[in-house]
Amino acid sequence: MTYDTVVFDNDGVLVGRTRFDVLRDATRDAFEECGIEEPDPDDVERMTIGATPGSVGTVCQTYDLDPGSFWRTRDDVVSKAQQQEAREGRKTPYDDLDELQSLDVEMGIVSSNQQATVDFLVDHFDGFERFGAAYGREPTIHSLQLRKPNPHYIEQALGDLDAGNALFVGDNESDVRAAENAGIDSAFIRRPHRRDWELNVWPTWEIERLSDLHDIIG
Repeated sequence: MTYDTVVFDNDGVLVGRTRFDVLRDATRDAFEECGIEEPDPDDVERMTIGATPGSVGTVCQTYDLDPGSFWRTRDDVVSKAQQQEAREGRKTPYDDLDELQSLDVEMGIVSSNQQATVDFLVDHFDGFERFGAAYGREPTIHSLQLRKPNPHYIEQALGDLDAGNALFVGDNESDVRAAENAGIDSAFIRRPHRRDWELNVWPTWEIERLSDLHDIIG
């Protein structure tokens, strides 16, 4: 199999994931910025991970908040918290990122994280110079519908990179499904947090490190 383009998920693939407590605390701060001093912890958790347009609307109705305004605030505060984690050395690239420098393919990034977070990480760390496209979510409720497994951002990246035969590398089942929905192959990377994960999907490849891509691409 010959690939001319490889697109990567970011968190958990190229850079370490942000700790859940950091995301949760930032989400609580977002409630406070919107005037809600003591939000229900369950509502904070619902808005931290896995939020949908429906759940945002339901939670905002509880506190008489405008959903669009709340979500913009939430995404901004959570993004800044992740940027701070990177500045302070708690969110860093994986040590095999430099293995990508010698791959003779076009490369891109597609993340379900905020575009502001992706842009910051790409600019902040060395080793991202070769990525010709880097997509995250816009700070809108609608963008939640475009997250993987929706292929929307993958398809945008493939268009930017003028991809012929592409591969998507991720660490979540939604990444594998997004690749399938985009009509391309997938590689599931078993980083330490996924070492014993039992998959309910069937990626084209399974790898343990980015260096394994050399054998796949040739």
